[in-house]
Amino acid sequence: QMTSREQLQKTFELIKLERQADLEYYRQKILLRSLHERTKEGTTWYPLRFNRDYIGTGERLIIEVERTNNLEQPHAFQSGKSVSVFSNADGKPERNHVNGVVNYVRDNVMQITLNSDDLPDWIDDGLLGVDVMFDEMTYREMEAALKDVIGAEENRVAFLRELLLGTEKSAKRKPEDIKYEMPVAAPLNTSQQDALKKVLETSDVAFIHGPPGTGKTTTIVQAIIATVKQEKQVLVCAPSNAAVDLLADKLSEQGLTVLRIGHPARVTEQSLSKTMDARIAAHNNYGELREIRKRMEQLRAQAFKYKRNFGHHEREQRRLLKQEVKMMKSDADMLEFYIINDLLQNSDVICSTLVGSSHPTLRGKRFKTVFIDEAGQALEPACWIPVLRSERVIFAGDHLQLPPTIKSNEAARAGLAKTLFEKGIEKHPEQSSMLQVQYRMHEAIMKFSSRYFYNDELIAHESVKHELLRPNQQPVEFIDTAGAGFIEEQDKETLSRYNKEEAALLTQQVEKLAEEIGIDEWLQQKITLAIITPYRAQVDYLLKLAEGSSVLEPLHGLISINTVDAFQGQERDVIAISFVRSNDKGEVGFLGDIRRTNVAMTRARKKLIMIGDSATLGSHPFYLDLIDYVQQNEFYKSSFEL
Repeated sequence: QMTSREQLQKTFELIKLERQADLEYYRQKILLRSLHERTKEGTTWYPLRFNRDYIGTGERLIIEVERTNNLEQPHAFQSGKSVSVFSNADGKPERNHVNGVVNYVRDNVMQITLNSDDLPDWIDDGLLGVDVMFDEMTYREMEAALKDVIGAEENRVAFLRELLLGTEKSAKRKPEDIKYEMPVAAPLNTSQQDALKKVLETSDVAFIHGPPGTGKTTTIVQAIIATVKQEKQVLVCAPSNAAVDLLADKLSEQGLTVLRIGHPARVTEQSLSKTMDARIAAHNNYGELREIRKRMEQLRAQAFKYKRNFGHHEREQRRLLKQEVKMMKSDADMLEFYIINDLLQNSDVICSTLVGSSHPTLRGKRFKTVFIDEAGQALEPACWIPVLRSERVIFAGDHLQLPPTIKSNEAARAGLAKTLFEKGIEKHPEQSSMLQVQYRMHEAIMKFSSRYFYNDELIAHESVKHELLRPNQQPVEFIDTAGAGFIEEQDKETLSRYNKEEAALLTQQVEKLAEEIGIDEWLQQKITLAIITPYRAQVDYLLKLAEGSSVLEPLHGLISINTVDAFQGQERDVIAISFVRSNDKGEVGFLGDIRRTNVAMTRARKKLIMIGDSATLGSHPFYLDLIDYVQQNEFYKSSFEL
């Protein structure tokens, strides 16, 4: 049995491996590719139109740029990402570049905070572009956090370390009698109330285990409201910007004052009002700050004028102007520091990503409680970042859905894929509550997952239990291609797999369903459908088929086709899954990560269609059980019957 410190030391080695794999991926994908290839793949925007520059929070220089071609092209830019802005005007982009961080991206416009006090001279020379950079900062923060946790002695962090990984046997309960009325506004079911009780009674850690569709977000929001009543302020984190934004919105709807720290990603109007910049702008003392900034802008513009023709006199003028700007900057910094502290004091909830909780504005701040949502998808080293500044940790998630995304297979296999949530829940089942009533799917869609993953404890709520697209329709269908000679192929370049005949059959089944229901009826009811497959190459092939289908054409806006990972946390009326694998060796490869399949199956509300080759899939016990389940319930068909 490894001590907690040895475990953390190992995790530290694994995160180093992951950093290398990520860096290598970045090299292959970006450094070694031509500008043309990068633009095509969405890791570079080029050429750009330079819209404007202005001074933002922290007196930092912000520029806004817009891409002028490939407008529909999906891309790799999102808020918080490190980027490099370059000019290709003299054909030497390696010389003319400046680094920065994306503030936000919407459609084809991007705002970037530059790591520089001045606009570079070449910004007006044209042929501007921006590259995604390797994200050094995230790894630095994770490694620093691990070191702090390893080094902790006889303090709160050391206690939580031992409780989650080491020798501490059990979590303590809060001594005082807890007076808390169950929320009336959002009535919780019994298992949600139990989870809430666990959260309120523990002094140390608690786990809310939320299987698909069980109202995890509703429960965590009520738990946060109750905690704010007791503690005045709470830190709320999640691994991704999207998950943080969702919670920030939900908490605001409940009337809490939310401060969203970090770079707001897909800035919805609601989220925007909670971000630091927007809250600063709404502050009473902001007018004063804006005046200083405006004056700084003018002085900067003057100094910039002297750049072009340089004599001794101009140089001196420029030096004096820059000196004045510097002094004004320190005034602005002081004022802003005051405003930010004021905002921090007066917020009920502070929201950030896990890594974002190391933000300079929170330096030295401690919280009684941190809530970590989507903890089943969070890397352990990232979780320790907010834990370091908290007395008590509440995790919420589901370790039987998608694990964290990890680029290094070696690190994943050696244990990096196992989250702190999973380790904690295994060690302290008594601190965990599983939510049991699900509000998403037909009972027959839920039943198999419930049996296989959740000790058969899930209950379908009356409102969804028997919901079908139309009466007397089968909620689940499994179409078996065994013996049909559908053989998987592999893409030479990406090594991803696809199966043309299976894709064609699946498309045909979806068309048949659409015709059965009637296109007009489908549009009227706004029935949503997703075609999910684990393999990228199969996604591409299915997209081609759907585009060429005259039946599906009118339903274009209601159908999405993507990999499993794109649908975590989402739901659709109909889900159709293509398993792809079909070979003589009985190899299931990637499908062996059955949590992915759990996610895919549990996105469906009213109908689930699955297509696969039982001869290949049956070599894995999970799929053998699944085939058993569909046969017993008469959901099974051979492709020969169609």
